Amino acid sequence: MSDTASQRQVRRGARATEAGGDMHGFIAIARVVRPQGRKGEVLAEILTDFPARFRDLRQAFLDKPGKHPQAVTIEHTWLHKGKVVLKLAGIGSIDDAEALRERLVLVPADERVALSANQYYVWELKGCQVVVETGGMRTPLGTVIEVERTAGADMLYVADGSREVMVPFAEEICKLIDLESRLIVIEPPEDLLDLNRD
Repeated sequence: MSDTASQRQVRRGARATEAGGDMHGFIAIARVVRPQGRKGEVLAEILTDFPARFRDLRQAFLDKPGKHPQAVTIEHTWLHKGKVVLKLAGIGSIDDAEALRERLVLVPADERVALSANQYYVWELKGCQVVVETGGMRTPLGTVIEVERTAGADMLYVADGSREVMVPFAEEICKLIDLESRLIVIEPPEDLLDLNRD
């Protein structure tokens, strides 16, 4: 999971991010891009819609492919040109910082930012079953495989194995989101599903 695009939060008409996915109880909030300076700081791409969370962040984890994430202490942070600079304890040189390139900065999933009503993280929506409701009848449409940001409403990509359809993630269309049941009930306008088929 991530605290942005994967931790991106979406709302039927609004969005928020914290990267999602199954990261064994963690969410990604940043990705190390490169060393910054000469004293072991790293520049990281922000993967969350909540950059203020870095201000007081003192403990985090770094992903280690195939292993449990590594705990790290953060000595200080600051925002820089849309990214975040992190100074991690024990990282004191450019070479040390270079070794962290492409690593994800993680926090425990239970530390994700609480969302307001009608806001959802992208990873919460992926895998949900989508059904079309018409005249009190429900017909299965497929499973959410992706959520894409657009200038207007975010789009749900729904697949049933043989085809894909795009569904605007808008209140007028998505009438019920039940994360516990992994179910999204939609009432699309006539012909919308035919227009948005891949």
